[in-house]
Amino acid sequence: MTATKVSTRSALDVFLFAAEFPAEKDRYVLYINHTCPWCHRAIIVRALKGLGDIVQMVEVDARDPTHGWFFSGFRGPSRDPIYGARWLKELYLKADPQYKGRITLPMLWDKKNHTVVNNESSEIMRMLIDGFDQFLPAGKHEASKGISAFIPNHLRNDIDQLNSWVYDDINNGVYKVGFATTQAAYNEHVVRLFRALDRLEQHLSQSNHRPFLLGNHITEADIRLYTTLIRFDVAYYTMFKCNLKMIRTDYPRLHAWLRRLYWSEGPETGGGVFKRTTFFDVVSATACQSAVD
Repeated sequence: MTATKVSTRSALDVFLFAAEFPAEKDRYVLYINHTCPWCHRAIIVRALKGLGDIVQMVEVDARDPTHGWFFSGFRGPSRDPIYGARWLKELYLKADPQYKGRITLPMLWDKKNHTVVNNESSEIMRMLIDGFDQFLPAGKHEASKGISAFIPNHLRNDIDQLNSWVYDDINNGVYKVGFATTQAAYNEHVVRLFRALDRLEQHLSQSNHRPFLLGNHITEADIRLYTTLIRFDVAYYTMFKCNLKMIRTDYPRLHAWLRRLYWSEGPETGGGVFKRTTFFDVVSATACQSAVD
């Protein structure tokens, strides 16, 4: 596959993964689906950064059990606006005719080289966080934001550590519960999920972890957790049987944190980005069909 796959931040510090993919306005397309929590991460970062005129976004609005994601025309376009494709897999095969892997979203596409740049949500997030800063006003440059950066230097290790166990036990944990094929597997994963939620509730009780996960400013960790928890009560609780507790009734600190992000229309949320990018009707109707990263 010609898609770039990099896991370390040091590689990401070399602009947009590699010289093969330099920053250019309107060169890249972010393919997303609003059901998917992994896509939602990238959608939020793109909106918070103000990249609407720099990185194009296209919604792939439907999914077939056999052939995967496709353009139905119901919410998004009926065909890919770049190539006229009907199925997302056509783009993957355009990038590599021999590709046999999974067809996933989100996916960042390079219109110049006609190929996939990346299809891993956490890596796309970090590319969008600082990869296009040269096209933005100075106040939005991560290097100039200091303690209000999405990954400030003094919190980098804390963010990485928090992201790690939140991913394993919560972001991915809800899928381990929902897709468990045995009672023993379900029991194991549901216990781990709610222990992790209990841990987060305790985490938010500490004064240096308020009002957001790591203090006074929204970080990457808040964005990554938000897209799972905003779906928890409306989808995972019932459809994935993650039903030992609910966020809004059993986790008062997490609920307050979630409400703050959702309802805020202040500058810290870009005037209400979290609410504007959350579509409860789509999430509940399609039962979070997105696959695990």
